[in-house]
Amino acid sequence: METLQKKKGSVNKILNTYGIFLVLAVMCIVISILSDGRFLAYRNIVNVFRQVSITGILAIGATLILITGGIDLSVGSVLALAGVIAADMAHPESGFPLAAVFLTAVVIGLAAGAVNGSLVAYAGAPPFIVTLGMTTAARGMALLYAKGQPIVDFKKSFNFIGQGSLLGIPVPVWILILIIAISGVILHSTKLGRYIFAVGGNEDAARASGISVKHVKFFVYLYMGALCGIVGLILSARTNTGAPNAGAGYELDAIAAAVIGGTSISGGKGHIAGTVIGMLILGVLSNGLDILNISTYIQQIVKGIVIVLAVLMDIVQTKRN
Repeated sequence: METLQKKKGSVNKILNTYGIFLVLAVMCIVISILSDGRFLAYRNIVNVFRQVSITGILAIGATLILITGGIDLSVGSVLALAGVIAADMAHPESGFPLAAVFLTAVVIGLAAGAVNGSLVAYAGAPPFIVTLGMTTAARGMALLYAKGQPIVDFKKSFNFIGQGSLLGIPVPVWILILIIAISGVILHSTKLGRYIFAVGGNEDAARASGISVKHVKFFVYLYMGALCGIVGLILSARTNTGAPNAGAGYELDAIAAAVIGGTSISGGKGHIAGTVIGMLILGVLSNGLDILNISTYIQQIVKGIVIVLAVLMDIVQTKRN
């Protein structure tokens, strides 16, 4: 009996550790078979990574925020604001160098993140309410700046950020890889990373041990803001349009990727590698359903079911612990 329990415990441990990798592998195999191998074509694989680059960058930021026990619903609106302003500056007759365009988009994202972080960390306002308010405000500013119309006609050098390739790999994917590396080091190899986990695990205990809980919370929202600015750039350059209504629903995809990857919505638990697998699961699912000509409406239903299942699994694991 004791041996059986040990074996059961070992199996559960393996599934908890590697189950998400197994899910991704099975999805790839099944979709490849159903699509007669079209899914595994090199061009399609590159397309999958290009598609998930935007969600992936946002999911990385969402991971850090969720670990602290927070949430950010404003990412779609903030990236739209950064995107339309960057698009306007990237007009051929504007005279702004590409570096200034890039820096401006990131600064706009940082400003929004600073507002969110200040209200959550220092004013003690609920993250849900603060970021929901920022969602409306940033979207309104984007619409006001663009006068409700998309901004088009960019410099070719700007389009390269979203459409170009280096060594056969799309530029957005290179940016995603860089952000994954930086975020992985911050979260898993620095004192700040340990503080982020501590704040999410037990805020009172973290405060009692001398950790500046307010500074940690402020940082994660600031970091997410910077990532939103980068995504705003990529999306505008990729679609060749600075759209004030861009990014709608992206916050849900980002949170879903993080939760599917094992990040707890209750805080204190998460891993960058898991989030990467989570974003790939969503990307493979979406791409596979497209290849199989499944209706967009059905795709939304399937994605919703996947998100709910991921949250339920997180709740079950949290109760076990």
